Amino acid sequence: MVATRPMVSTGHPLATSSPDAADLAARFTTVRQRTLALCAPLSAEDHLVQPMPDASPAKWHLAHTTWFFERFVAPGEPFDPAFDFLFNSYYEAVGPRVDRARRGLLSRPPLDRIHAYRAAVEARVLRALAAGALDDAALARLELGLHHEQQHQELILTDLKYALGTQPLQPAYHALPRAPGAPPAPLAWHHEPGGIVELGATGDGFAFDNERPRHRVLLAPYRIATRPIANAEVLAFIAEGGYADHRLWLSDGWQLVNTCRWEAPLYWQHRDGAWLSYDLAGVRVVDPGQTCGHLSLYEADAIARWLGARLPSEAEWEHAARGAQLAGNFADAGRLQPDRASAVSPALASPIAAPLAQMFGDVWEWTSSSYSPYPGFRPLDGALGEYNGKFMSGQHVLRGGSCFTPADHIRRSYRNFFPPPARWQMTGMRLAIDA
Repeated sequence: MVATRPMVSTGHPLATSSPDAADLAARFTTVRQRTLALCAPLSAEDHLVQPMPDASPAKWHLAHTTWFFERFVAPGEPFDPAFDFLFNSYYEAVGPRVDRARRGLLSRPPLDRIHAYRAAVEARVLRALAAGALDDAALARLELGLHHEQQHQELILTDLKYALGTQPLQPAYHALPRAPGAPPAPLAWHHEPGGIVELGATGDGFAFDNERPRHRVLLAPYRIATRPIANAEVLAFIAEGGYADHRLWLSDGWQLVNTCRWEAPLYWQHRDGAWLSYDLAGVRVVDPGQTCGHLSLYEADAIARWLGARLPSEAEWEHAARGAQLAGNFADAGRLQPDRASAVSPALASPIAAPLAQMFGDVWEWTSSSYSPYPGFRPLDGALGEYNGKFMSGQHVLRGGSCFTPADHIRRSYRNFFPPPARWQMTGMRLAIDA
């Protein structure tokens, strides 16, 4: 008999109110089923592909999200003692793990074993919920696990897009609706007077530890673009030699442009006089009106400089988003591609001139802010303290969610983060200028 593993202490609360067990049970089932639905179009071979170290195989995502619930929510006799080593991601407090770059070598255990693992852990969690066996701390960890799995749902799509989009045949994930190409809406400016503003998670409900505590920031007057950058602006940047002009680039970015021979955003290719792009439905001509995705921070910064602007700070972005509707083109819509860069009709918006569009969904928007702790930040105790805090170095903050993000996963205070060279994620940009 294998000994049961000890619970890892987490201490610090994940929410300002206790989550409801019945609601968590329903959400747990819904979230877990959606992960399987995302993987349903994939072959067994598709589940194993790892095209680069940053992109994990779908099979690993299926197992790791299950391991999280087994390890932190409903521990007991392990389904398989080897899974602690195979499917731990980065938790040093838990123990050693398979190197991230070698996850694609895990042809064993087979996919059906992973599905059996998921079913067994799901049954254990639901039994515990039904029996009232999870205390408030365990319920809070369960809620964290749901948001964790939603993050991995987004990663399944971004990693899969890289796996398929970099193959010679660039096969489609499945057929998806696509509108004909058209120009973007005109770009205008939304004015913010600045002042002392409050930022961070507020009120009841779930938030990651890196969104707290709520705090005050002094902002100078600024203007922020009414929409994110479209392919049209990037096409013009390319046509005017933006990828060949060292004056526009940060030093590290310019080195990457030359080392990696960047000439356009990820998935773009120039063929027979036209720019084409891969999306999860296959290859098509670049739509100039579509919101541009798959830009690194370096590209976003260079394009902003070329346009005589800059990227907003995360404080500017969150303050501007306070009045924006928390709705947009999320993964739930099933398009899995950014919509056309649009504008909000003034008749339907607040009295502030030049209202903001697409603050949520479509693309994660780079900010100029490095990912660092808020004043008074306190990570979770124990192993879950490694969830966010230890990555606060060498990363930049992105805001707003994307067309790969589940709609009920996003908040105005949500802080995503990636290193500046990253562009396999659905990352785009919005301009800002000093007022």
